[in-house]
Amino acid sequence: MNDHASEPNVPERRERRNLYEGVRGTAVRILNRIERTDSYLDKLLDNELKSGDLSDLDKGLLTEIVHGVLRWQNKLDWVLNGFSHGNFAKSEINVKNALRVALYQILFLDRIPHAAAVNEGVEFIKRIRGDKPAGLVNAVLRNIIRNIEGIRYPDANEDPVQHLAVVNSHPHWVVKRWYKRFGFEETQKLLTANNERPGLSLRINKLKVEPGYFLTLLDHQHIEYKGSVHIDYFVKVRSLPRIGQMELFRNGMFTIQDESAALPCLLLGAKPGERVIDLCAAPGGKTTHIAEIMKNEGEVIAVDHYEVKLSLLRTSCDRLGLRNVKLRVADATTLEHEPVDRVLVDAPCSGLGTLAKKPDMKWKRDIADVLKLTQLQREILDNAAKIVKPGGALVYSTCTTEPEENQEMVKQFLASHPEFSLEDAGKFVSHGLVTPEGFVETFPHRHGMDGSFAARMVRSLN
Repeated sequence: MNDHASEPNVPERRERRNLYEGVRGTAVRILNRIERTDSYLDKLLDNELKSGDLSDLDKGLLTEIVHGVLRWQNKLDWVLNGFSHGNFAKSEINVKNALRVALYQILFLDRIPHAAAVNEGVEFIKRIRGDKPAGLVNAVLRNIIRNIEGIRYPDANEDPVQHLAVVNSHPHWVVKRWYKRFGFEETQKLLTANNERPGLSLRINKLKVEPGYFLTLLDHQHIEYKGSVHIDYFVKVRSLPRIGQMELFRNGMFTIQDESAALPCLLLGAKPGERVIDLCAAPGGKTTHIAEIMKNEGEVIAVDHYEVKLSLLRTSCDRLGLRNVKLRVADATTLEHEPVDRVLVDAPCSGLGTLAKKPDMKWKRDIADVLKLTQLQREILDNAAKIVKPGGALVYSTCTTEPEENQEMVKQFLASHPEFSLEDAGKFVSHGLVTPEGFVETFPHRHGMDGSFAARMVRSLN
């Protein structure tokens, strides 16, 4: 077989990639992929950051632009449609995303001169599409700059939902739901929190290092941090450049994990020596947390449908020094297993609690997804019930804010499984995170963490 059979395509691919050279071109290429395919931002951006084509400074700018455009897409599109007399929505995808990238810099990045943002966008379109489209891009952007103080948005009194959706850049269907549930002011606070640049939460691995000593190590490296008010071995930092190369990380002293993701593990209450199943384990943050809580004793069985995801989890376990985790490739809806002490169902969900970290999710979800996911969640819970031993605990959790996936799901489960009863989450986690009904429920604007939900149910001894 000829090893060079595919080589004629290589120059073509290289030439195409060169059309998208530089930070802005790379940003457009990533945004095109997200819009055209089911690719997710974090994977695409991670691949780009691992390449050696960009400097550290440029990598930071690329991350800022791509996240920013997706975070503010609805607002950017409103402005661009207004200044292109409605033609923006019909524009070719490269033109659309080049305009978004340029306008994001104009509206949100003070350190980049307006003229530079315009010129970069125009030159890019000239390379990709030619002089005429480049001229139109130039005209639209310069018109916006001239009239920047006079941009008008939907009126809050005339149409509060449309106002919130545009000014705070969220999908109309999401804002409509939240407005009905929370009212104007509370919805605005939630949307604002979703648009803030998120920091990082670090979970200190107490099997490797005492929390107090870990903080002195951060001090030595001049890393500013703030302790968690809810969990004493979590700290928050603004950012950590080159995390994978940090000695503290490579030595397994901490894991990046949002505080909200720790709450189901605390709710599970697993003890050393017990047997636990994490039924939807990947990417594995909760699995490793449970294993740490159990002090490397007993057994945590991590179940996932895809072997490649479990292999990444194995890498995490090795880094953290965890020996009590067993991996199993299986379908969570049909897994058969002898009953164990505790089962965690961290269910596939709409992810609407994580929009600050994953702004692309705003535009990838719709109401049909919520309805479709509830069926899957119900099937997983029904199967999980079979593998909890009498007296054992079942914890159900999500990273969403939607009642159909959260409280309503648990209430339906309890109605059809009388052998289970709800236990008050306040016995296990900070009372400030627990609803009067006994559920864990968090929101970004109230608690400074992702939106999430968790419930602990105990199986009767009979």
